[in-house]
Amino acid sequence: MAKTVFITGGARSGKSRLAEEIAEGLGNSLLYIATGQARDTEMAERIAAHRARRGEKWHTVEEPLRLCEAVREADGRFEAIMIDCVTLWLTNLLLTHDDAERSFAEVRTLAELLPELEKPVILVSNEVGMGIVPENALARTFRDLAGRANEVLASEADEVYVMFSGIPLRLK
Repeated sequence: MAKTVFITGGARSGKSRLAEEIAEGLGNSLLYIATGQARDTEMAERIAAHRARRGEKWHTVEEPLRLCEAVREADGRFEAIMIDCVTLWLTNLLLTHDDAERSFAEVRTLAELLPELEKPVILVSNEVGMGIVPENALARTFRDLAGRANEVLASEADEVYVMFSGIPLRLK
């Protein structure tokens, strides 16, 4: 059984940077599974900045929906796998399926897969439930789905961190 690390926190809190540092401490053959899609200029710029920061030692797979399959296919081929990020994956699932329970079933599948893996996985996820109650039903559904997903994945993880203002706090 490989180690699973779960990192959560707010937007721009340093989650990805911490995940990259942890992964780089595990070896030189690293896989970054990107769940985000460049649907606008801002997102394209964010993706480019992340790629530039990671550099050449990282292999990248872009997989917005089939995350479990991508992880299964990569396990054993790299010294560590980083998934960035769970909440973008959930967004993609929810918008594709229009069904929170069907989307959450995929989260459960990922959680069940983690202990079976040969190599370590570092999961990055946003904490979206600490603010105001969203005004519309889709946003509330997403907030609740993300909270449930974070709870399930964090419970499966060997290590859990929350980032506040660039400072990691180890919870588990």
